[in-house]
Amino acid sequence: MLLRSKNHASRSLMGFLCLYGIGMVVSHPVSAQSPALPLKDLSAFREPGQSWSITSDASAKLDNPHVLDAVAGTGVLFNMPDKKHPGKDLFSTEEYGDVDIEFDYMMAPESNSGIYLQGRYEIQLLDSWQNTKVPKPGDNGGIYQRWDDKRPDGQQGYDGHAPRVNASRAPGLWQHMKISFLAPKFDASGKKIANARMLLVELNGVTIHENVELEGPTRGSIGGGDEKATGPIRFQGDHGAVAFRNIEIRKPSQATAGGRENNRFADPILLDAPTNTLLRSFMDVKNNKRVVHAISVGTPEKVHYTYDLDKGMVAQVWRGEFLDVTPMWHERGNGCSRPRGAVQFLGEPYFTLSKLASPQAAWMTDTTGSGYRPKGYVLDEHDLPTFRYQVYGTSVSDAVRVLSEGRGVRRELTVATPVDGLYAKLAEGSTIETPSKDLYIIDGKSYYLQLEDAGGEKPVIREAGATKELIIPVHGKLSYSILF
Repeated sequence: MLLRSKNHASRSLMGFLCLYGIGMVVSHPVSAQSPALPLKDLSAFREPGQSWSITSDASAKLDNPHVLDAVAGTGVLFNMPDKKHPGKDLFSTEEYGDVDIEFDYMMAPESNSGIYLQGRYEIQLLDSWQNTKVPKPGDNGGIYQRWDDKRPDGQQGYDGHAPRVNASRAPGLWQHMKISFLAPKFDASGKKIANARMLLVELNGVTIHENVELEGPTRGSIGGGDEKATGPIRFQGDHGAVAFRNIEIRKPSQATAGGRENNRFADPILLDAPTNTLLRSFMDVKNNKRVVHAISVGTPEKVHYTYDLDKGMVAQVWRGEFLDVTPMWHERGNGCSRPRGAVQFLGEPYFTLSKLASPQAAWMTDTTGSGYRPKGYVLDEHDLPTFRYQVYGTSVSDAVRVLSEGRGVRRELTVATPVDGLYAKLAEGSTIETPSKDLYIIDGKSYYLQLEDAGGEKPVIREAGATKELIIPVHGKLSYSILF
């Protein structure tokens, strides 16, 4: 069931526990052999071109198109084509038939790359971050078109497959892709008896292709458009800067290759957001921590977020479709909804504001002594909420709005009469990097935080056990953007 929502569906339907999963897919079994490429050198590849190298990390500047910067070391496959180092595609030494491949990748701003199964069937890799239109086969995660110069003008490209949704992240952030591929099959005489298939392609945790039959190689394939039982993994290197890490390549068991199992509701209940839409539900966030008083806000720009009313926190943001509400509305329901997009968690649930005796004092873990009181929200003329609460005797308003071109969200906190020692926690994660003034990269290059109006205060990066926290004193207004 596809439910076209009405605004403020939020005002009912709470429940108890999430009892069942949605859309679980089991791909074909794999061997026990470790599949990870060590990436200490380029020995796993044939005749690598000058643009390819091994590094320990990569980074990008959002205002510097087509450029990635390298960090010395090992573990990352890095491609930076330029005049001195012309780009060239990279081919694995080993060849594969049926294969599961999983990897992280990073795009430079405005960059273009791809990964070819058997060197013939391309999944496009592209900086599609700011694309708010319906995705096309040439967008990030698309199965590229086939090509025939003999066809009429404008029709040479055909049989491409667009991703179901744009689940891309910003350039300079690590993205994650999983591919489960079935090679074409041939009889003893060499005649093709079964086409290749993309059994499953996931981008940043979102299924973007499922059981797609490929009648022939995509444009730019090796071998002049022929098809074979095996071929190399091919990383496109002549179109732009890109980096890869954590590359795992698995050959399925020959006896059971292609075996899959679906465990789905026959008629899932999906909530879209063709207009600005609010839904109140339970929501499981980082490390399966449950937000029991959550409001999810969906927008036509396909950038959405969940707000934790109990802590005054933006708990998660995501790009894609809005919500799967099957667990909440199927039969008796249980109160849970789930994002239908590439989710970026913003930390385990924590209070946004806390009163500290010093910048190193422990953050508030409960409301004792704080006088915290949620006061709901008010809607603007576009039906977008500004959340309100009281804490430490002062009133707080918290407005979250989607940025232009779907780049992320902007948050503005207004504290009426702040007490001394009041701080806001902007972010937490395993790492917090500062590539430029007022810009931070959070949690192993998972998302950016752009500080906009700090009221003249300077943020503090501090240790909190194994986690780093970005906090700042608050004296009135505070605004920043989350780019992901």
